[in-house]
Amino acid sequence: MKIISIGDNVTDCYLDKKVYYPGGNCVNVAVNCKRYGASESAYIGIFGNDEKADHIIWALDQEGIAYKYSRFMMGISGQPRVNLTPEGDRVFVGGPKNTVQHIVRLRLTQEDLQYISKFDLCHTSCYSSIETELPKIKKRCNISFDFSENRERKYLSKVCPHIKFAFFSGADLSIDDIKYLIKTCHLLGTEIVGITRGSKRVLFSKEGNLFEQPIKPTKVVDTMGAGDSFIAGFLTYYSENKNMREALNFAVICAAKTCSIDGAFGYPHELKEEFI
Repeated sequence: MKIISIGDNVTDCYLDKKVYYPGGNCVNVAVNCKRYGASESAYIGIFGNDEKADHIIWALDQEGIAYKYSRFMMGISGQPRVNLTPEGDRVFVGGPKNTVQHIVRLRLTQEDLQYISKFDLCHTSCYSSIETELPKIKKRCNISFDFSENRERKYLSKVCPHIKFAFFSGADLSIDDIKYLIKTCHLLGTEIVGITRGSKRVLFSKEGNLFEQPIKPTKVVDTMGAGDSFIAGFLTYYSENKNMREALNFAVICAAKTCSIDGAFGYPHELKEEFI
């Protein structure tokens, strides 16, 4: 499988540890897909010109992720601030709102679209501000989309007709709510819909056929990026084997492994500046 991720890149800044890690949903999925067996993995996003952007780019180089079609601009990188609970859960506590990703939006050129056509799958998310580009991407390859907790009908109607894979976070949802969400996405045109629910069983549907998957027990160090690792594991395995149950089992194994390390996929860097 060849996959390209289009959208966010950030550094997750751990205030308690005075360290930051490369991350962002789309970067995490690109890196993990490559680790899990994708023959090619690339990324398109907007980079700042600060030390944090340099570190993200360096990490992508270490992982063999191409990013030549990305944009580079003057400004600071996304840098959400994070603290960890004693149980290893990450708690976001704000961050600057004048980052390059806040200031500009990614719009795809014909050259970008020709490049995207080389790939089997494109992953993006609600954090990427690229919803208006989805119809163009759909003409070139299948799309995977992480909604996080965005479940408003208006937003679903905007996104679901253009994507093949939909991923949601739904620990707060009842089973009836989940079934309604799944049905809504299917009716809008999405083939595969999945809801992760924290420590509860994962629920997925392929064209109305429901699949459940328990999580894998693990010693939790840091939950950062576990959901992105799940997505990458599922997409990589399913794209090659088309087996839902096996893909979900592989995905929860991947998520458990990510919970056992610091940061979304490693590469710590000293956090020098003081936060106000």
